[in-house]
Amino acid sequence: MPAPQSSFKQPFAKGFGAGLGLTVGAGAVALVLTVVSLLGMGLIGRTLGNVATSAQNSMSHVWGPANASNTLLAINISGVIDNTGSATLYSSATYGYEIADQLDALKADDYAGVVLLMDTPGGSISGARAIADAIVRYQERTGKKVVAYVQAMAASGGMYAMAPADLIISDYGTLIGSIGVIMGPFEYYRDVTGLTGNILTSGVITTGGITYEYLTQGTGKDFGNPFREMSEQERATYTNGIAIEYQQFVDYVAQHRGIPADRIVNELGAYLFDPQTAIDKGLVDEIMGRPDGFLRAAEVSGVDPSDTKVVSPAMPSGLAQLFGVQARVYGHNVPLSTVDGSTPTSSICVGSPTVLAFAGDFTSVCGG
Repeated sequence: MPAPQSSFKQPFAKGFGAGLGLTVGAGAVALVLTVVSLLGMGLIGRTLGNVATSAQNSMSHVWGPANASNTLLAINISGVIDNTGSATLYSSATYGYEIADQLDALKADDYAGVVLLMDTPGGSISGARAIADAIVRYQERTGKKVVAYVQAMAASGGMYAMAPADLIISDYGTLIGSIGVIMGPFEYYRDVTGLTGNILTSGVITTGGITYEYLTQGTGKDFGNPFREMSEQERATYTNGIAIEYQQFVDYVAQHRGIPADRIVNELGAYLFDPQTAIDKGLVDEIMGRPDGFLRAAEVSGVDPSDTKVVSPAMPSGLAQLFGVQARVYGHNVPLSTVDGSTPTSSICVGSPTVLAFAGDFTSVCGG
């Protein structure tokens, strides 16, 4: 008969075993949690990176069969063309540098070609030129075609931006052209007799009135001072600078549209034209509605129009926004509200003397 076990040893063994098991188990759990945490951090990091990337790659279906074999990328050039997102406008704006980044990132096998959807009064010369140069780089790098489709307006900087396109198509009833530059406004308070401004309002009393002047082509540290007239030397200096920008604009359009530069200067000027006149002047190639325009773009790109769809960059997903991605289509601004106290900071709106390729009234884009 086996000897009876000690009543002390049995509980002790059980307790020791349970304690040891608990300790080992807790350690194992802690180890697993640490590994999972480390993996999770890496996963989150990759997720954030993927989210940021996908935010720029989110696409919306614009036209054509959803299951089509061929795809054209449509890029909207709408509102004022600015260069970067460092400034804000009340209405819609396109950031030329970001559009250029999108074009530069495209590979030959990404899309069958690119369609620029134009609806812009122009804007900064640097932003418009950035888009135009990126179009040329895309054409040379990929061998693919770029078609510009004017939906409502392609004025000034818009004409600059789309000039290198392989084909420019206009919808009916559009306005195209305005090959020119502008600088201003410059204010001058003539014969000031008093200032009525206070902490809440500002004001100037003059006997000669207030004039606003723009240079369409002009030395002092206080150039633009509204309490003195512009000197002839200042006028000549800044007009010469504008003339250089204008000549570069003219030469660029002449080169890419095959229109003699002197004809652009003497005949086309900075006028806006209807689609048919724009064709007669050499600024546009064809006129047709948007569906036919997409069909034509597919033909130009060398793919079957009936088996082609058009997609366009879209707003980032809710997940992307949750991780801090801006709620805007890449390449475009978030319009400011005129009721929340925000003010536009773009040079186009604050009245700083900047040379622009813009057509129309600035207040129409600045909420004034």
